[in-house]
Amino acid sequence: MCLAVPAKVVEVHDVMGKVDISGVERDISLMLLPETQVGDYVLVHAGFAIQKVTEEEVAETNALLAEMNGAERTVTSIPDEAGGMQL
Repeated sequence: MCLAVPAKVVEVHDVMGKVDISGVERDISLMLLPETQVGDYVLVHAGFAIQKVTEEEVAETNALLAEMNGAERTVTSIPDEAGGMQL
């Protein structure tokens, strides 16, 4: 199984960037998303930004990851366009 994590772009230098992932900064490649700008949210997999996402999608993903680690359930459904179902 592959997992991409949401991150906020804090620096852009040509095809490389720096992102904040839950308070930890990482250098990543923006080669697949050259239009990425500081302040954008992206999904990061294996050191590459692979998709832009909204701030709302980031919040939902982070809530689901927290639930997987034992936090109380806060997400009650996932939108149909995300391929979700009622939980």
